[in-house]
Amino acid sequence: MNLRRVLLTTRRILQQLRHDPRTIGLLLLVPSALIGLLAWTLSRRPSSFASIGPQLLGVFPLIVMFLVTSVITLRERTVGTLERLFTLPLTKGEFIAGYAFAFGLLAVVQSMLVATLSYTWFGLSHQGIPWRIGLVALCAGLLGTALGLALSAVAHSEFQAVQFMPAFILPQLLLCGLFVPVGQLPAALRLIADVLPMTAAIHAIAPWQSTAFYTGQFAIMVAYILGALAAGAATIRRKTK
Repeated sequence: MNLRRVLLTTRRILQQLRHDPRTIGLLLLVPSALIGLLAWTLSRRPSSFASIGPQLLGVFPLIVMFLVTSVITLRERTVGTLERLFTLPLTKGEFIAGYAFAFGLLAVVQSMLVATLSYTWFGLSHQGIPWRIGLVALCAGLLGTALGLALSAVAHSEFQAVQFMPAFILPQLLLCGLFVPVGQLPAALRLIADVLPMTAAIHAIAPWQSTAFYTGQFAIMVAYILGALAAGAATIRRKTK
């Protein structure tokens, strides 16, 4: 893998996004706005916001980054940009790495923004360590990016990429412990939930756990990130039809 070609791909993507304020707004502002809306609706129940808010810091970045990354990557393929890029000495792995770096940088900014606003302006009070929750938000954003890249590689249109959201993201929402604690799920569902990346994000935010527990949850998220990027590089097609 040539680092120079990866960085050139990253720069090209960031330059394109600079001229797309709607996408930038969706990536950076929507997660913070959603957390702010939740804080407003629960302004008379601060204990509820302190309980639910941190968990959503591990959910909203994942969903937003998944949606935007998958759609933008599909757009690159459908308009022929990917075909033109592959006429150059650019491998599939370098293409995926360039996208991962570009959206990863945006995920860093997104996680810092949403965590900072949550603990200051929105008045989030949580027993966990703020920097760890910010790290969870970052991992969730990177995870959404990696999953979006991987699943966009097997989609044929932007509409199909969006269809992956209810098929792949919503089941995780139901099983991750956001609505029903994982320990109260039926045994078969609990086995599935324990290895899902969104469950790991929720668990990594829980206070008063051991260092080994937190390390295991972050390891699950990192494994999914690396696995999704590898799958995306292996399955991406040069032709869209």
